[in-house]
Amino acid sequence: MKSWFKTLAATCAIIPFAQCALLPNSNAALAAEPVPAATQEAPATTDADPALWVVKDEDTTIYLFGTVHVLKPGLGWFDEAVKTAFDESDQLMLEVVLPEDPSEMMSTMMPLAIDQSGKTLSSRLDPDQLKAYQAALASVGIAPAQFDMFEPWFPGITLSVLPLTKLGYDPEQGAEKRLTGFAKTAGKPIGGLETLTEQLGFFDTLPETQQVAFLNAVVRDLDKLGPQLDKMVALWAKGDPDGLAIAMNESLAATPELAKTLLWDRNARWADQLKARMDQPGTVFVAVGAGHLAGAHSVQDYLKERGLTATRVEY
Repeated sequence: MKSWFKTLAATCAIIPFAQCALLPNSNAALAAEPVPAATQEAPATTDADPALWVVKDEDTTIYLFGTVHVLKPGLGWFDEAVKTAFDESDQLMLEVVLPEDPSEMMSTMMPLAIDQSGKTLSSRLDPDQLKAYQAALASVGIAPAQFDMFEPWFPGITLSVLPLTKLGYDPEQGAEKRLTGFAKTAGKPIGGLETLTEQLGFFDTLPETQQVAFLNAVVRDLDKLGPQLDKMVALWAKGDPDGLAIAMNESLAATPELAKTLLWDRNARWADQLKARMDQPGTVFVAVGAGHLAGAHSVQDYLKERGLTATRVEY
């Protein structure tokens, strides 16, 4: 299971919110830090032109926009065709509408993340794995005892995000966070293709062997997370979904069962929802992780199977 972070970063909207895991003082820590307003524009220093698609019939338009969930400030992507499509839309549709209150996020996440059987995380790892895992937690300032009650997927997600903040990546700059702010300012309704419980459940229901393999892969590649995300963001910013798909291929090929759970099955379900939405007039801006709109088994592929054509918007 190599470099699954590349796939997670481009597919799962809950990834940035792993920071809620800073127990036991997570609420206090989050409350003490001022949160930048999502609607406040950061000065754009680098132009970005992410890929955008459109599906149309006589009275319905659906835009498909691929996102990256954590970004650095100064990337100018909300302009040109992307902003035009957003402004034309009556509604914003995300993978999942995340609660603004961290305590609400935690009240949903913790019952799933904590191993209800009482089995400790350290007991699932062999001595070498445990040593590496403990070192990884220490590198981001977390005591291993804080995570011993959790199932392996939860520290895996947490370790996929926390090191990035030291490299300048900010969940507040993530595309979904900013689009949510823009939609609220414009008075646009915001909906989700999935519920928070559903998205968390994709990880929670993974077999233990896959969860442990995922955690070990994150630990092993911890020092590569920054360069991997830098590469993904560069491909996203220049509107290269084919390049993004190639960058993800290694991890997808190594773990087809996980790719099916986190990507392909969800893409098919979303295509069903979008096909049904085409029966209602109006314009919808759909923003999902860029990995869902790249490569084989993409949302566009499943839409095509359902008789709908997604056309790339050139700009």
